[in-house]
Amino acid sequence: NSSSLVCQNGITSFLPRARIITMVNFKVAALCLAASIFPQSATAFTPKAFVPKSVTKPVTASDALWRPPMNMVAGGAEKAYGEEYYEGVRIGPPPDLPSLLLHNRIVYIGMPLVPAVTELVIAELLYLNYESTSDPITMYINSSGTTTAGGQSVGFETEAFAIADVMKYVRPPVHTVALGQAFGAAAMLLSQGKRGHRFALPNATILLNQPKSMARGQASDIAIKAREVQHNRRTTCELIASACGKPVRTVMDDCARVKYLQPHEAVEYGLIDQVIENEKALPVQPSFITQM
Repeated sequence: NSSSLVCQNGITSFLPRARIITMVNFKVAALCLAASIFPQSATAFTPKAFVPKSVTKPVTASDALWRPPMNMVAGGAEKAYGEEYYEGVRIGPPPDLPSLLLHNRIVYIGMPLVPAVTELVIAELLYLNYESTSDPITMYINSSGTTTAGGQSVGFETEAFAIADVMKYVRPPVHTVALGQAFGAAAMLLSQGKRGHRFALPNATILLNQPKSMARGQASDIAIKAREVQHNRRTTCELIASACGKPVRTVMDDCARVKYLQPHEAVEYGLIDQVIENEKALPVQPSFITQM
């Protein structure tokens, strides 16, 4: 078309195309002239890359108390950033108790011998074995064995066999101490300590019994389980007999029924070597006791 529709000041009119082109060219020329005379104004028409502005967060009271993350150190304790002291004594969180005992070569069995307990005890024994092959390991036993205090079976005798085998496998000598109770499989572990270093506290109770079978199902399955229980019973009695220096038949007869042993009776039976009154009777004292 030779003309175009132009709207100016609210009035619509038709202007020739040539006149519109002339007007556009005049405006472009005017802009170029202004850019040559005032170079700084040309930057107003130049697109700029987007640069994000940094926002400064005002410092609050809670930010002033912020500290760098704590560092984990050996023993499971958390070491704060910058130690604080009061009258020459360091102030800080105490180390967790299991790590403190492990650091002093102490293994504590305070629960029935369920798989989780067995896993932890074996891991501690293996760790202490590779940490030192000569320093003794002290094992404190306060366990009802593979049953609860009420006599309900909660574990298998193989849990106790695994711990007993690792006690013999590691090179450091393992000293055993009974406190509270050492029933069934726990009494067997008590006897597996190094000869001459098996102890009991004065009020500990030691119990000899035979494994219990909780087999259910078909008669053939119960018979298979019964044979396995008989095998575990004989293995337990053989380990106790070897540690006590008694015939296997005698130990099996004693385990046929429940047999309670007080500490001095356990010494006569050969299950332990000595009844101790305090930690001074131990041949090896933990390092944290000597520093008190």
